[in-house]
Amino acid sequence: METRAPFVIVGAFVLAAIAAVFGFVYWLHNSTGIGARSTYHLQFDGPVPGLLVGASVLFNGIRVGEVTELRLATDNPRRVNATIAVGADTPVRADTKVGLDFQGLTGVPVVALEGGKEVAASGSVPTLIAEPGAGQSMTQAARDALRRVDTILAENSEPLQGMIANFRTFSDGLARNTGKLDSIVAGLERMTGASTPPPKAVYNLQAATAPADPGKPLKGQLVIPEPSTVVMLDTQRILFSPANDSAEFANAQWADTIPRLLQARLIQSFENYDIAHAPLRSADGVEADHQLLIDIREFQVEAGGQPTAKIAFSARLLNKQGKVAAARVFSASQPIDKLDPPSVVVAFDAAFATVTRDLIAWTVQIL
Repeated sequence: METRAPFVIVGAFVLAAIAAVFGFVYWLHNSTGIGARSTYHLQFDGPVPGLLVGASVLFNGIRVGEVTELRLATDNPRRVNATIAVGADTPVRADTKVGLDFQGLTGVPVVALEGGKEVAASGSVPTLIAEPGAGQSMTQAARDALRRVDTILAENSEPLQGMIANFRTFSDGLARNTGKLDSIVAGLERMTGASTPPPKAVYNLQAATAPADPGKPLKGQLVIPEPSTVVMLDTQRILFSPANDSAEFANAQWADTIPRLLQARLIQSFENYDIAHAPLRSADGVEADHQLLIDIREFQVEAGGQPTAKIAFSARLLNKQGKVAAARVFSASQPIDKLDPPSVVVAFDAAFATVTRDLIAWTVQIL
């Protein structure tokens, strides 16, 4: 028995020390610390959902104490009385506002004190009256707001239905009289002198025709992706160098952007040369033997002196492994007889035919 006595004493001491540490931590967490505290009574005229004894008390957002007691008022079933203990230096006044705040993701309720200028009420335990609806949570406030909206909609259902019916009648009338409205708008435009801009004149690029004597056929599957170029050339406008701002060319444009138009007409030119082995636009789903990469350098009208339509691009022929098998720069120029859109397009057709025949001959030779 004597040999076991020290173990019992040591165990009891360890348990007592652990209990003391836990008690101190709990007291320190639920109090304002070591120092004098003041006690106040709070009166809530409504529910206080989730408020517990030990809940924090905040003054202007700073923790100053805790709730020490909660009880129901025996003389009023809607009233809740609470007692709080806060630091003695907390500037609580008779007109201090009292409410509940909900903190964190879980909405833990705390007592919130704010402001006040008057001298504290006399008496050993001052009583502070909470603001109406202080215990109402955001969820309850949303429910109340939706309930009020639903009440308003229910009370005004017939006027709302009439308003919707009137809108439907009005929209049906507009639909039936669309032609008349267009005539009215056109009349207003004529009366005010407004003019409708003329429609754009769209011009196409002609592909190179088939040669008189069939040449060497293409070998393998060739793919021509969309040509690359600078942003200035990625347009449908007929470009000039220097720029031409005349209204005649402002209303003229190509049938597609220059890179897409050039790709389409190159493929069509290869088809005219050898339709059986014509290239494709993309290698998706097809095992390509070669790719013909085009980078557009020039596609504009040189307006200085004798106007000239100029086309220039570089071509790189890639093999199945993606390595460059051959590369070359192609260019062609064609004088323009008259500086108007139809004559400019004719000159571009001639220049494109020249540069495309050179490209086809070079490609066939490499393949």
